[in-house]
Amino acid sequence: MGVGLRGPHVPDILQQSPAVPWFELLTDNHLCAGGALRFQAEAIAEQYPVALHGVSLSLGGIDPLDREYLGRVRALAENTGARHVSEHLAFTACNGIHSHDLLPLPWTEEALQHVADRISEVQDFLGQNILVENISTYLEYKHSTLSEGDFLRELCTRTGCKLLLDINNIYVNSVNHSHDPHDLLDAMPWAHVREVHLAGHEERDGLLIDTHGGCVCDEVLNLFLDVVPHIPEVPILFEWDTSLPPWPVVWQETQRLDKAYQAACA
Repeated sequence: MGVGLRGPHVPDILQQSPAVPWFELLTDNHLCAGGALRFQAEAIAEQYPVALHGVSLSLGGIDPLDREYLGRVRALAENTGARHVSEHLAFTACNGIHSHDLLPLPWTEEALQHVADRISEVQDFLGQNILVENISTYLEYKHSTLSEGDFLRELCTRTGCKLLLDINNIYVNSVNHSHDPHDLLDAMPWAHVREVHLAGHEERDGLLIDTHGGCVCDEVLNLFLDVVPHIPEVPILFEWDTSLPPWPVVWQETQRLDKAYQAACA
């Protein structure tokens, strides 16, 4: 089971060389040509397989795609030998104003074609198919005409992109919007899933918030174990981003999750 790399943990990782199969780098933290963060990314990439995971591409936005940004993503992928590049199915900016959050799309044919066109443009620029992640949401659009599962399936068919399935996001949305999480899982185009994420969340004022700030709860873990038969040999990743503890705590939680995963596989 892989781990999302965070800067404070790099010294321990380089010194201890833990048996982590791979690390995921937050793309936007490492795009500068020099500096400590870029050095850390390249030092980790010399010892471990890595993948890139971005938050700022705004695949669903209406502003023109930032080709200078894409150029830096491509350079980072080349310098680290990243096995793939992933982004979120969201928009993050409008009219040049950045939200610093992942904002949801309506599940409509218009939005589907719009984001499919932008993903195709990104893939042409990068020279590879990307992975697209389902996000946590705190509102729903009354104009949606498609299910999320149908939207994801058709998006993969039109663009050749693959899916990064975040189990915590599915659970958070199911509670926030009173859905059965298995409805989406039953409709999931599993043949297109190439990575799975696990993370923690918090409850605030009656909502579940995808904070990535703790251990994976039993409900999310059980939901993940339900899908294990659908994802043989798909890479799994654990993320811990906020209220960041020392590396041994993150590594212990990763090993706990991996033990449960290996038992389910067996």
